[in-house]
Amino acid sequence: MLKFSIIIPCYHDEEKLRSLLEQLCNIPDKAWEIIVVDGADSELCQRICSLFKVRWLAAGQACRGQQLLAGASIAQGDVLWFLHADVRLSSTSFVAMRQAIHNNAIGGFFRFRFDKPRHWPAFVLEPAIMLRCFFGVPYGDQGLFILRASYHEVGGHAPWSLFEEVPLVQGARQIGKFIGLRESIFVNPRRWLQDGWWRRTWHNRILALQFACGVTPKALAARYQAMKASPKHSHIKHL
Repeated sequence: MLKFSIIIPCYHDEEKLRSLLEQLCNIPDKAWEIIVVDGADSELCQRICSLFKVRWLAAGQACRGQQLLAGASIAQGDVLWFLHADVRLSSTSFVAMRQAIHNNAIGGFFRFRFDKPRHWPAFVLEPAIMLRCFFGVPYGDQGLFILRASYHEVGGHAPWSLFEEVPLVQGARQIGKFIGLRESIFVNPRRWLQDGWWRRTWHNRILALQFACGVTPKALAARYQAMKASPKHSHIKHL
């Protein structure tokens, strides 16, 4: 039986983390270990992890790529599953991943769906995200999973705050099957609702285009922070 290590980067998302850990406790299949890597070194986050009996790791800095690398460096499971704190899971997530590995995939990602409340732009954006994953790279909010040996073989996540999963996915596709599952993962739409569906989508695409054109992750992170500081863009997240 495959053993799963779940790695969750967290930064002032304690209530969302609590909800995710409750979900993981209620899924019939269980993870072998759960590692929460806290970029804020929060006492509340540490208490929540203690309550759910999961491992808490202080990251020392709020950099998602570094947090994911730190979690992966101590994980001991056969499969690493990387989750954002604000997602909702299907009860058959483990079954879908095990089936993919059984069919000789080295890893993959879940189908992106917006969680409730669902507004009409979600029905336009979800197929567009599927196309982006087919021709480009799925992002971290799609629940990336990969065999631990393969993760380390390709060098893992990049130590960046943005687009940290791009080298990982590209490397994984070079050494094996990295597939999209039919199983969905449900992403909280609150930030799209706060910023506006099309405004958020536009700025996400601009960041992705600039990255593709060679703008460094460090420079993009500075622009990202400037967007977050703007009242109209409380928190830009990968689409």
